[in-house]
Amino acid sequence: MKIIELIISNDEDGIEAISLVDRPAIESNFITLAKEYEMNLAEVDTEKKILMGPALIPNKMIFRKDGDTKYQVFFSESTVEQASQMYLKNGNQSNATLQHQTKVDGMSLVESWIITDPEMDKSKSYGFSLPKGTWMVSMKADNEEIWSKAKSGEIKGFSIEGYFADKLSLELLPEINDEELVNQILNILENE
Repeated sequence: MKIIELIISNDEDGIEAISLVDRPAIESNFITLAKEYEMNLAEVDTEKKILMGPALIPNKMIFRKDGDTKYQVFFSESTVEQASQMYLKNGNQSNATLQHQTKVDGMSLVESWIITDPEMDKSKSYGFSLPKGTWMVSMKADNEEIWSKAKSGEIKGFSIEGYFADKLSLELLPEINDEELVNQILNILENE
């Protein structure tokens, strides 16, 4: 199975939208921030209607299938950071879709950060255990249909939509500083 690193090679590459999906490719669900998470605002009885979770996890192998061709892709830590910055720089904060098919109104990115210390990161207090370099987002759901789907579990996480260039990872093995990722790539290539 081919392994491909997705990269940003020019100003046209990057993330166009964040999609709300039932099966996130990064295999990590978001959480719905409602009043039960408002520790300092106990007197407030309205829900925040915020969805929080990872948008991209660095070095996470993501299975893809294009017709009969099966392969895996991943994003390096530096590409994750670059993509998160370009998403905001290009003003895409309100671009959202449902299942990568339908544009969704009433969704806005209200918080974005890169995990720099997994043990001390804010995401840890919400039950996430994610690696350094993960791009975390919080989206405000002013769309009642989307909020209901998230609360019921019909949609579970974020998935990015965008344009990226690719490189075969076999060529990149000497450049990858993550020993576990290199071993994972080599194992997949051996079993191809």
